[in-house]
Amino acid sequence: MEQKKTVLVLFGGVSSEHEISRISAASVLKQMNREKYTILKAGITKTGKWMLTESAPEAIEDGTWESDPANRPLLLSLNAENPGFYAGDEGRQEHHGVDVVFPVLHGRNGEDGTVQGMLQMAGIPYVGSDTAGSAACMDKAMTKALVSQAEAADQAKCCIIHRIGVDPEEAAEGADAFFEGRYPLFVKPARAGSSVGITKVKERGALGQAIRTAFAQDSKILVEEAIAGRELEVAVLGNEDPVVSGVGEIFTAGEFYDYEAKYDDIGSRTSVKPDLPEETELQIRETALRIYRTMECRGLARVDFFLTEGGRIVFNEINTMPGFTKISMYPALWEASGIGYPALIDELIRLAEERETQ
Repeated sequence: MEQKKTVLVLFGGVSSEHEISRISAASVLKQMNREKYTILKAGITKTGKWMLTESAPEAIEDGTWESDPANRPLLLSLNAENPGFYAGDEGRQEHHGVDVVFPVLHGRNGEDGTVQGMLQMAGIPYVGSDTAGSAACMDKAMTKALVSQAEAADQAKCCIIHRIGVDPEEAAEGADAFFEGRYPLFVKPARAGSSVGITKVKERGALGQAIRTAFAQDSKILVEEAIAGRELEVAVLGNEDPVVSGVGEIFTAGEFYDYEAKYDDIGSRTSVKPDLPEETELQIRETALRIYRTMECRGLARVDFFLTEGGRIVFNEINTMPGFTKISMYPALWEASGIGYPALIDELIRLAEERETQ
């Protein structure tokens, strides 16, 4: 019988998406094949404390895992000749070798290349894109620049504003002039996920406050034209030879698919088999693959688009560690394409190990 692989599932983090990371990780843990894997669970608190835990997925999901008395402090070994983690108090630390880390981390300090770089230095294979790919995809402004340079996709018009030395009202005046008074607009932090800090602005008077809201999340923000159309998503899987799922559609109950609409609003729903012309679906899938390669992604990503009434396909953003909750589009799209959740986890772990040998 093949020896079990030791997989460490990492969740939480110092991020505005801490809670979603916990929910995603709980879903992953429930679907992992325990006959194939020895599973270690490591949580990062909002204050940045790393702990090895034996808590059940339900406790991880609701946050009560942090009070588990069996939790032990966790330290990453940067000795690439003896990769893994040390758990326990000083003087009583136990080494745990790890074959693969699955960093189910969303947003800053987890999805932006920081943890990826640390794991690369430690010589531990991990699920997902590497440091450069993760960082570039996390930064919406950088993504726009790279996709534009490669002429990989059509995109919404936008301007970029840096917080240092900028008055929000003056920035609002400049953005208003840039778009020649046309509304609505979206104001977005450049490096935040799950739509945290995003505001849809319908008139000039609300623009300054929207800029302040975005600056509370990031020092660099985007002001972007609103694209009216259907919200479509595609899942990509692979390293050198990636494959693309079918197209899914988001039906949001709110003004747009913000944090509440994604995770709290029961009126929002998704479809993994929307009614689309075959030619349009093929074009979306080909564009997603082109963007994935342009951004040098590895392992997985979800690519989001708008489809206007006139048939214009507009790239919105790419997410290198999409949600893995029970309602998340990424696993649902692969389920509809014939790859069930446990098999998807197996493939992501295999791709992590494959990349280390390339």
